[in-house]
Amino acid sequence: MTLIGALVDTSQRVGATPARLAKIEELAAFLRTLPADEIGIAADYLSGDIRQGRIGIGYATLQVAAAAEVAPAATLTIRDVDDEIASLADTRGSGSAERRAGRLRELLRRSTAAEQQFLLHLLVGELRQGALAGIMVDAIAAAARVPVALVRRAAMFSRNLGAVARAALLEGAEGLGRFQLELFSPVSPMLAQTAADVAEALRELGGSGGDVAFEWKLDGARVQMHKRADEVRLYTRGLNDVTGAAPEIVDLVRSFPARALILDGEAIAVDASGRPHPFQITMRRFGRRLGVEAVRAGLPIKAFFFDCLRIDEQSIADRPLRERYETLAAAVPQAARIPRLVTSSEPAARAFYEAALAAGHEGLMAKSLEASYQAGDRGASWLKIKRAHTLDLVVLAAEWGHGRRRGKLSNLHLGARDPVTGEYVMLGKTFKGLTDAMLEWQTQQLLALETSRDQWTVYVRPELVVEVAFSDLQASSRYPGGLALRLARVKRYRDDKRAEDADTLDSVHRIHAASAGAQGSAR
Repeated sequence: MTLIGALVDTSQRVGATPARLAKIEELAAFLRTLPADEIGIAADYLSGDIRQGRIGIGYATLQVAAAAEVAPAATLTIRDVDDEIASLADTRGSGSAERRAGRLRELLRRSTAAEQQFLLHLLVGELRQGALAGIMVDAIAAAARVPVALVRRAAMFSRNLGAVARAALLEGAEGLGRFQLELFSPVSPMLAQTAADVAEALRELGGSGGDVAFEWKLDGARVQMHKRADEVRLYTRGLNDVTGAAPEIVDLVRSFPARALILDGEAIAVDASGRPHPFQITMRRFGRRLGVEAVRAGLPIKAFFFDCLRIDEQSIADRPLRERYETLAAAVPQAARIPRLVTSSEPAARAFYEAALAAGHEGLMAKSLEASYQAGDRGASWLKIKRAHTLDLVVLAAEWGHGRRRGKLSNLHLGARDPVTGEYVMLGKTFKGLTDAMLEWQTQQLLALETSRDQWTVYVRPELVVEVAFSDLQASSRYPGGLALRLARVKRYRDDKRAEDADTLDSVHRIHAASAGAQGSAR
């Protein structure tokens, strides 16, 4: 049996090195030392997850438990810790909060100081060692000596990275091959980076004159539809089942002739003329639990699909996009597909972009026709093109307001995650664009996420995602990333996104590089 202290030591070494390859080698070496029943647990822990999911322990309880005395020496094993967390998760009923707090204090009392800090960060979901899922996928491949593409594919189809690690190390490629995209087991959506315009998208994705697929970018709610015969389920970006909130979409998909389907698309509320409502209006439909039929008449919602991940008994997510398009076109009527243009012509793509804006949409998506579907990945094979620069950033802190905003948390500290280190890097502040209702809401939300404060500022757990519009990015020695937002303003809070779905520094640097190139050509 392996002491949890050995895992914590590995985590600390991984966190101390900025080099991605060194992180992967450190993790792979540790995974190879583990007995079979510890591989999955360790892979989850070192990725910042626990196999039990949410265990019902609030942040306040964790803060109180953090005052527990520490053990003088490491005695807990990885299995001991997993068993204790399982017991915490299973503690329910009257007085369960107090019993959970007691069990947590006992677990921490048996832990060394380093183990305590690791466990507290793990349980609150704030492990910042740079060994997030992407690096762990590479580490599993290195440890098992199998192609990383096989691990990545299995991780895409499984919501349990620990199970993928166990299969890879114990069974190799054969074990990984058993992971498939299953009906009614939703996967995280593929995400996009940012391009400044259609010309950049053509250069990045089309190379020297190759075709690129352009689609209208709808400002709706990302949805994933699963269908088997007459059974249809609708899932959100966060993988929540919201089937009951949109019966008209369920009826539409039920009418498609294929017996089994998994589709990726956007749901959007429309007005009487068929033009899209703002995102916040669309989200009202997904917030409904009761009275859905009554609101349906006044606020109809439509679905438009742009990808097919499974048809009948075949999973096709790992096939090239051009093949998935052909399947989508055969399975879904044109009226229910997002408008698409496949072209290598910049004037044609620019005209298509203007048509999307004229129809009331955000812009375009540009996609490589050769790319497979990478669930949960913000890859360079999908690019989003909008009229104004926007980023989905994470709120790191907020300052108390003045004047009519006194008593409200107003000026937001905004950051993007560094995909190498896992840390959030601050890019600037803004208090612009906030309505009175938003100020009231964000003050309540941020105080619930508070970790510390000083005279002017409340620091929070990085959980709230906000869409920010800005004029450009400028070099700055004030912020650790070397870049700062210019003329930033809040567009909306992204209730449909988790912090890990927000834009990373890669997207920030892409926008900055594209802007610098454009300015250079203008000169």
